[in-house]
Amino acid sequence: MTISEATKLSPARAVPVRPLIWIGAITTGTVVTNLFAPQILVGLMGRSLGMTALQAGLISTLTLLGYALGLLLLVPLVDLVENKRLILRTLACAIVAAIGTAMAPTPLMLLAATFVLGASCAAIQMVVPLVASMVPPERRGQAIGDVMSGLMIGILLSRPMASLVADSWNWRGYYITSAILMTVLAGALARTLPTLQPAAKVSYGALLRSFPKLLREEPVLRVRSWTAALVMASFTAFWAAVALRLPDAPFKLDAKGIALFALIGVAAGKGALSWLTQRAL
Repeated sequence: MTISEATKLSPARAVPVRPLIWIGAITTGTVVTNLFAPQILVGLMGRSLGMTALQAGLISTLTLLGYALGLLLLVPLVDLVENKRLILRTLACAIVAAIGTAMAPTPLMLLAATFVLGASCAAIQMVVPLVASMVPPERRGQAIGDVMSGLMIGILLSRPMASLVADSWNWRGYYITSAILMTVLAGALARTLPTLQPAAKVSYGALLRSFPKLLREEPVLRVRSWTAALVMASFTAFWAAVALRLPDAPFKLDAKGIALFALIGVAAGKGALSWLTQRAL
């Protein structure tokens, strides 16, 4: 997440901060569900397309790999491209990818669509710095915390929500629902977000080359990065494995049963994410 060192804000009118924070929190909480819902749906998705356990596991893996690539290659564009336009276009890609995932007829097309969806979810980390840039410096930390609270809630509720939607409809219904919600959000963001034009004069290549330099020069950043990466990797591996086992013997859980199991996991997940957030700060 970056905020340009020097930016030119050119809104046509004064920007109300509190509604902006709310729409930022709702956006991050909604979009992030696309990253973690597959961890609980992989069993249903794999069986519907005749995928092996290895192939089904790739659904969750490729979604998060796409997100990682989006963080690396797309988020730095906030320092080069007008932020509102960049966020809306990235979110539009997420909507198309969610629809593509819902309609995927083959395992290969499904995996490709989920990868693109994961990369497009990088819009989350574009919203956070835009909201932060609208807030006075003394309130910036609180504003970021409020927006990230929406992110945490979305992570914790993504699995039970996805299972409940799958139980009422099917796994494809979850992605259709997600596409609809993101479309509504895109309309709200188009009306709410201010225009933020980066003023920093730096090339895209220079931005990418700055990452290794930051890791070399900032030991705290290295520790926090590895801590977050390892915690999230173990968190993701657990839920992906559980989702593949719960529908099979001896558990034989349907989508509703998996949703209840995921709700129980919310309590433990809340504690783990709170600890991770405190460590990051």
